[in-house]
Amino acid sequence: MASKQRAITELRTHIREMLELLAQGSTFPKLSRAQGQVDGYMRALLDSGQATERELLALVADVRREMRGEATAEVTFDEPAIRVA
Repeated sequence: MASKQRAITELRTHIREMLELLAQGSTFPKLSRAQGQVDGYMRALLDSGQATERELLALVADVRREMRGEATAEVTFDEPAIRVA
């Protein structure tokens, strides 16, 4: 359990760093590396069975909320955004 907590804490740090780079308009190589690190941590947690997709999505949402505040509107995907006539 301690290793899962440590991995989640590390992942939280990487997500925060990635979102900061994104907000700063960072260069593509830096942002790509940060995204790769986040993806790698998430894949390792999923593959090892230490976390579920739902847990990881909640983690990302939590970090985004910490950094950017609450969402301003709820987005639903009931209807397609583009209609083809």
